[in-house]
Amino acid sequence: MADNKDKKVLNVPALRFPEFTEEWESVLLEDVAEFQKKRISSDLLNNSNYISTENILQSFGGVQNSISIPANTNVIEYQKGDVLLSNIRPYLKKVWLSDRHGGCSADVFVLRGNQCERRFLYYVIASDRFINFVMSGAKGVKMPRGDKSQMEKFAFFIPTNVEQKKIARFLSMLDERIRLQNKIIEKLETLIKGIRHNIFKQLRKNVGFNATIGNILSFEQPQRYIVSSAEYSNDCTFTPVLTANKAFILGYTTETDGIYSKGDCIIIDDFTLDCKYVSFPFKVKSSAIKILTAKNKFILRYTYEYLKSLELSTEEHKRHYIAEVQPHSCVLPDENTLKTIALVFENLACKLADEQSLVLILNKQKQYLLSKMFI
Repeated sequence: MADNKDKKVLNVPALRFPEFTEEWESVLLEDVAEFQKKRISSDLLNNSNYISTENILQSFGGVQNSISIPANTNVIEYQKGDVLLSNIRPYLKKVWLSDRHGGCSADVFVLRGNQCERRFLYYVIASDRFINFVMSGAKGVKMPRGDKSQMEKFAFFIPTNVEQKKIARFLSMLDERIRLQNKIIEKLETLIKGIRHNIFKQLRKNVGFNATIGNILSFEQPQRYIVSSAEYSNDCTFTPVLTANKAFILGYTTETDGIYSKGDCIIIDDFTLDCKYVSFPFKVKSSAIKILTAKNKFILRYTYEYLKSLELSTEEHKRHYIAEVQPHSCVLPDENTLKTIALVFENLACKLADEQSLVLILNKQKQYLLSKMFI
């Protein structure tokens, strides 16, 4: 791929396939694409082809099946190759290149390329530059919405149709690799859950319950870290700030005061009732987080996996267990067995972390290419 960063040529990207030399053309979004208005009956839709703001995934992550479909109404129709954009809180980056025919809610815009390659258009829209442009004209504070008229004035450059197709195909291959990597992670997570279930099922059967969580772990409440949302960074190389009901990591900060860094620990979210094993320094924003530590990492890892293995029948039961976790019983095998189990899960956790790191690397590579291959 040619590197054009030092060439005195106008309207070409920094990175380019070497067989192309023509300048790119400046266009507005409304010149090459249009928002769709045609409607379709919701009676013709199912969970896989009805798209709302709820089932488009964040950060250009695709879509998942919808939970419900509106009845006896008409919704916006979309076709294969259309770009769907959630217009509620655009900063969540809910953009999807459709691979099917269906319908979507009124808060999802359907954009169809008519003068440019549709996959190329998707990569223009699924970019931080476009999202930042939309947010600059968004209306509302708590739940900002984009302005369709403003979006139509988004300015960018396009090459010839042949070059558009090659760029889109190249980036599609990278997206496919990311999708494959996410599937690998899903399969590995399923494997870990299965191993966890079988190990603790046998332990409960053969060992019984002979300790309480409070006797095994120490409970701590770290000092809360107060910071405004403007101080958060998306750079995961900085210190993570943990909070409840936000998938634990709220953001990252460059501040070093008040870091909770006593080594490995378990954190429990009082809202989601989930627990997470943490082995990195962090700050805590929410008082709805419990911190559990142990005298050595084998006991901590073992107890964490035991907590994750609990099969609690009702949400009420689970809430009671998490809220009053200290007095509850835990199956505790002999020291060698405990250490072996802890090492098995430690190795599996390391493998999972490696696979997840690869996704981050691939996504960073994609964002770099998007910044260099487009203008």
